[in-house]
Amino acid sequence: MATSSAQAVFVTSKVLENVAAIPSMARTEEAFLLLLMSYVAYIEATRMHVKGNAMRYLAVIGLLLASGLFAAAGSSPAYAERRAFELTIEDTKIVLVENQSFHTFAFNGQVPGPLMHVQEGDDVEVTVTNLTTLPHTIHWHGLLQRGSWQNDGVPDVTQKAIAPGDSYTYKFKADPAGTMWYHCHVNVHEHVAMRGMWGPLVVEPRNPRPIEKEITKDYLLMLSTWVSKWADRPGEGGEPGDVHDFFTINGKAFPDTQPIRVKEGDLVRLRLFGSGDAVHSIHLHGHVFEVFAKDGHPLPAPYKADTILIGPGERYDIIFRADNPGRWMVHDHVDSHTVNGRKGHGGIMTVVEYEGIPNDQPWYHWGHKKFEPDFYYESALKKPLGMHEAEVFKGTPAK
Repeated sequence: MATSSAQAVFVTSKVLENVAAIPSMARTEEAFLLLLMSYVAYIEATRMHVKGNAMRYLAVIGLLLASGLFAAAGSSPAYAERRAFELTIEDTKIVLVENQSFHTFAFNGQVPGPLMHVQEGDDVEVTVTNLTTLPHTIHWHGLLQRGSWQNDGVPDVTQKAIAPGDSYTYKFKADPAGTMWYHCHVNVHEHVAMRGMWGPLVVEPRNPRPIEKEITKDYLLMLSTWVSKWADRPGEGGEPGDVHDFFTINGKAFPDTQPIRVKEGDLVRLRLFGSGDAVHSIHLHGHVFEVFAKDGHPLPAPYKADTILIGPGERYDIIFRADNPGRWMVHDHVDSHTVNGRKGHGGIMTVVEYEGIPNDQPWYHWGHKKFEPDFYYESALKKPLGMHEAEVFKGTPAK
């Protein structure tokens, strides 16, 4: 009997060792595996003539643990989705405003790049093909790369840069949730600072906060700066002493940005990205917003403001209630960022337009301009998870 008891303890310990090895992010297939192991343990106990309570103990332990895994899987997505995307890097000419064009290295021919919209815990695979004449990588800014550090996208640290004509596949888990982004990590002083090599990466949380469930409008604003003297000189620029003279939201300067359209009662989230090389001070007229998240992470104590400072690489999620119908400016309060070259009343400016407010005045900038949907990825964010391009950001091949 003593031998049988020792054997029961040994078999139980082996089951528990296998359970301990299962990741905390439980999934249905892992629960099934545990059931199978429990069954094997039961057969092994029977083969060793483990009788009575010891045998029942083994069976109950295995079934309870498996049930716990099934329950956990039922309270979160049953599977981590595998999402495979393809990106090209292309020499692309875009227009910032009016007649000011710029040679960029654009992801899929657009600036900003396509929206990558995934679920927390998803397994993401991105194949990048470099169609330019310069080397590049992609850094997935904000993702932790646990166990996948070789996919962090830093040349000569985690990988060799992707040579012209070559492809490279990144594989990583979408963790943590929040407002993230991706950008080149080769010669960032030029490629990121003024060649448009950035795009949004939004990782939806498994368990969103109550306020997130109430949001009715969601907009992405990627803020950047440009030095016009380097506009047609790819491979150069980003030097100390450069003077920024163009400033954009999603690659466009006012008045070629688009209005942010809301209706009274909406709960609106603006996701702000410091994707360029300058500090911005974003001010919203007519409203008080709540600073909900910093760099994708919900703040333990959200606070209220009407102006927020954003540095390079930072992201802020701000949320406001549309409770004051009218037309309200959103602009950079670093006032030198509201110019187009030497011309004032441009740069990082847009307008919150309420539904029902007339906009046909002859002096209103956007009164007679065609509205371009999805300028803030607002339509893409409502589509099924995946990668979404936007025609509004497409440039033309650069010669």
